[in-house]
Amino acid sequence: MILVEKPSEGVAVVTLNRPEAMNALSKSLRAALQAAIAELDADPGVKVIVLTGAGERAFTAGLDLKELSADPLGMGAANATDPAQNPAQAVLSCSKPIIGAINGVAITGGFELALACDVLLCSTNARFADTHARVGITPGWGLSQKLSRCIGPYRAKELSLSGNFLSAQQAYDWGLANRVVAPADLMPAALELARQMADIDLDMLVTYKAMIDDGYATTLGDGLELEHQRSVVHNREVTPEMIAARRENVQARGRAQ
Repeated sequence: MILVEKPSEGVAVVTLNRPEAMNALSKSLRAALQAAIAELDADPGVKVIVLTGAGERAFTAGLDLKELSADPLGMGAANATDPAQNPAQAVLSCSKPIIGAINGVAITGGFELALACDVLLCSTNARFADTHARVGITPGWGLSQKLSRCIGPYRAKELSLSGNFLSAQQAYDWGLANRVVAPADLMPAALELARQMADIDLDMLVTYKAMIDDGYATTLGDGLELEHQRSVVHNREVTPEMIAARRENVQARGRAQ
């Protein structure tokens, strides 16, 4: 149900592999996803993770409603806090950058999983929908809070209180997606971005990601103070020799771009 590949140095690809069920998040798949991400997070040879779904129809259609309908205790999954059963938390608990390569629909719990990623690249086949209200349950993996912070409360309410689909292009226009590409270009684009990130020292990636995330969860004033405190600790370890060693690489990259 989970495929893990390492196509290039520092990069891992995790694929939700239930295309016949639109990559629905069954109990077993959720546990396997958490295990895979935890293993890659602990692997010093991996710097960046790309998360995608098998096929072109779905990134993931969310919780496996067929499985839940047969399990009287199954709805507890919607409010699970254990990363082994809450895939959004499994992604958020990863210290390394995770690029979501959204290949198809991301519905309800699948939308929440997409929102947990650090960067979203979308195929033109991608669509997003929050159907919690239509199903009759409230979100428990962060959607009601994170979506409004991404696209604003008015647009978030439009989506969540209607259950309407959001196209990949509209997601980009609203600031939810970083990029929209043709289906055949999705993984090449995600892998290229992952390789660019993997060119950065792992400690720097982890430190900077945490600084952005932790600061964003506070007020601007508290975030600026957090930045100052962590920057002082980090930068006192940086020597002029270290900067000089990296300067040529930075300049060469600037000329190439």
